[in-house]
Amino acid sequence: MTIGKGARLDLIGDTAVNLLVERGMRGLTHRAVDEAAGLPPGSTSYYARTRAALLEVTLARMTVREAGEFAEAMASEGADGNPPDLAALLPTSREAVVDLLADIVSEAIRQGRDQKIARYELALEATRRPELRGAYDEAGRAFREASVGIMAAMGSQDPVRHGRFLVAWCEGIMFDSIAGAGWSVPPSRTDIAAGLGELLDGMLRAV
Repeated sequence: MTIGKGARLDLIGDTAVNLLVERGMRGLTHRAVDEAAGLPPGSTSYYARTRAALLEVTLARMTVREAGEFAEAMASEGADGNPPDLAALLPTSREAVVDLLADIVSEAIRQGRDQKIARYELALEATRRPELRGAYDEAGRAFREASVGIMAAMGSQDPVRHGRFLVAWCEGIMFDSIAGAGWSVPPSRTDIAAGLGELLDGMLRAV
C-alpha cells in the first residue's frame, strides 16, 4: 500500500511526538522515527533532511492536533488536516468560557499528558535553537489570539494583557499537574472551573 505525502508526514509527526515522550529529545532521530513508524530507512530524511526540519515537522503536527482538541471541545472540526479557525469558535459568556477551558485543561491533564510532555520538550529546545523559536512562537499565536478574542468578547478593558494571563494560568495548571510538583494530585475539573471563574471575575471586575 502506498502512503500519500500528507499521510506520511502525519505519520512521521505523530511518531516523532511519541518518541519525544518515550525517549526525550536525544532519542528523537531520523532513524528512530523510521524504525518506530515502520518506514523504509531514509524515509524521514526525505521529508525532513535536517534535525531542525524534523523538529519543525514535529511541532507542526502537534499544533494541528492541539487545535483539533480545541475544535473538538467546541463540537467542531478542522478541514483537510489543517488547524480549524479558532477565532470562529470563541465563546462569549463567562459560563461558556469556564466550561470550555475547564474541559480543555482537565482533558489535557488526564488524557493528553503525553502530547503536553512532547510540547515541553520542544519548548526547552526552542530556547537553544533560534530557528525553532520562531516556529514555536508562531504555532502558539493562534491560541493566544483566541484567548485575546475571548477576553474582548467578554468586555475586558485590556484584552491583550488579560488574554496573555488567561493562557499563562491554563498553561501553569497543566504544567504543574503533568510535569511539576503537583502531578501526583492533579486538580479536579470542578476545581479547575472554580479557579478559572475566580480568575475571570478578577480580570473583569472593573467592567
